[in-house]
Amino acid sequence: MKMVEEDVVIVGAGIAGLATGVALQRLGIRVLILERSPELRAAGAALTLFPNAWLALDALGVAHKLSPLYSPLKTGVVTDVGTGATQAISYAGTTESGLGAGPRSVHRKTLLEALAEELPVGAIRFSSHIDAIETQSQEDSSIAVIHLRDGTIIKSKILIGCDGVHSIVARWLGLGTPVDSGRSAVRGLAVFPDGHGLKQEVKQFLDVGLRAGLVPLNDKEVYWFLTCQFSPKEEIMAGDPESIQREVLESYVKDFPEVYKDMVRHCDLSTLTWAPLMFRYPWGIVFGKLSKGNITVAGDAMHPMTPDLGQGGCSALEDAVVLGRHIGNSLIKNRGLVPGEIAQALNGYVQERKWRVTWLVIGAYFSGWIQQGGTNWWMKFLRDVFYKILFSKIFSAVDYDCGKLPNVPFSSELGNPKKTE
Repeated sequence: MKMVEEDVVIVGAGIAGLATGVALQRLGIRVLILERSPELRAAGAALTLFPNAWLALDALGVAHKLSPLYSPLKTGVVTDVGTGATQAISYAGTTESGLGAGPRSVHRKTLLEALAEELPVGAIRFSSHIDAIETQSQEDSSIAVIHLRDGTIIKSKILIGCDGVHSIVARWLGLGTPVDSGRSAVRGLAVFPDGHGLKQEVKQFLDVGLRAGLVPLNDKEVYWFLTCQFSPKEEIMAGDPESIQREVLESYVKDFPEVYKDMVRHCDLSTLTWAPLMFRYPWGIVFGKLSKGNITVAGDAMHPMTPDLGQGGCSALEDAVVLGRHIGNSLIKNRGLVPGEIAQALNGYVQERKWRVTWLVIGAYFSGWIQQGGTNWWMKFLRDVFYKILFSKIFSAVDYDCGKLPNVPFSSELGNPKKTE
C-alpha cells in the first residue's frame, strides 16, 4: 500500500478538470489530476466556444493559443426539412459585445491539449480508478482520502470532482443521478482532403423530432451533429462506427439535403459517437449539496445539461476560473491553504455558480424542446417566435464575464514571495 499527500486532487481530465488544474497552477498550487482513461479523451469531436468561454480561456492564459486557429462564426441558416423554408440567424450580438472573441468552433482534442500543455509533467495520472472516497478528521477540519484500485491512498486538502455525468464525487456528495432527457446525439467530424467549399457559417436542419447541424472548423474539416427525440437500440448506440453511420443515413436523415448527408458520408469514423443526452434537474442544483467541507464538483459533475445552448464546455471553463478565484482569495488571505478556511472558499464558489448554471440547464432544455417539437401549429409558431425573438434573449447568456484569477504574491507551497523574472 502506497500513501501519498497532495494539496489538491482533481478527478477527471476533461475540460473542467484540466481547466481547473490550470487555474490552480497559475496560483502556485500543486495539483494532481486523476484520469481513469489511459490518455486524454476527446469524445465529441468538436464544440463551439462562445465569448464567455474565450474570456475564461483568457483568464487561464490559454486563449491566445487557440483563437488564431479558428475563424469566428457570424451567421447561420436554419432549414425546415419538411417545407424547405429557411431562416437566417445572426451571432453578431455575440461577437460585437466586447466580451470575447467568439463564437468559434474548435477541436475538442486541440482544446484539451492546449490546457494540458500548461500543466507540469506528472500532474495528470492516467489509468487511475477510484474505488472509494472518505474523509478523515484533522484538528478542526477534515481531509479527503481517495482510495485507488491499485492500492494507492491519497490524502488531499481539497478534492474537486470534474469526472462528468457519472461522477463518483457527485455521488459521494449525495447529488441525484442525472436523468435522461429522452433525446440522444450523434457527433462526428467530416474530413475533405481537397476542401469542403462551405461558407464559414452554421447550418441547422429541423425535422419532426430531429435537429441537425454542421459547422466548418477549417477549410477541410466540418463538425456535424444530430439530436433526436428517440434513441435506436442500445446495440447500435454502442456498436461499431460503421453501423452508426449507416443507421443515421438510412433511418434518420434520408430526407435531409445532400449537403448534410455528405457530411455523414465523409465522417472520420474514429470521431463518431452516439450517446443519450443527460441533465440534472434544476432543483437538484439549487438545493443539492454541491460542496461538503473540502470537497466540491465542477463541470458536468455539477451541472450536466443538454447541448442546445452550446454551454456545456463553456460553463465548465467558467467554473474553473470562479473556483480558482475563490481558492486564490482564500490563499492570499490566509497565506496558504488553511484547512479550516477551505470549506468557506468552496461554499463561496458554489453560491456564485449555482444560479447561473441552473438557468443554463433550464434554457438549454427549453431550447431543445422548442426546436425539436412536433408538427402542431402551435409548436411551429413557438419555433418561429424562438428564432425571431427568443433566440437572442436566451443566447444573451453567452455575454458573461467570469472574472480573473487573483495575483498570488507568494508561493502556496513555500510561503515565500514568488520569484520574478
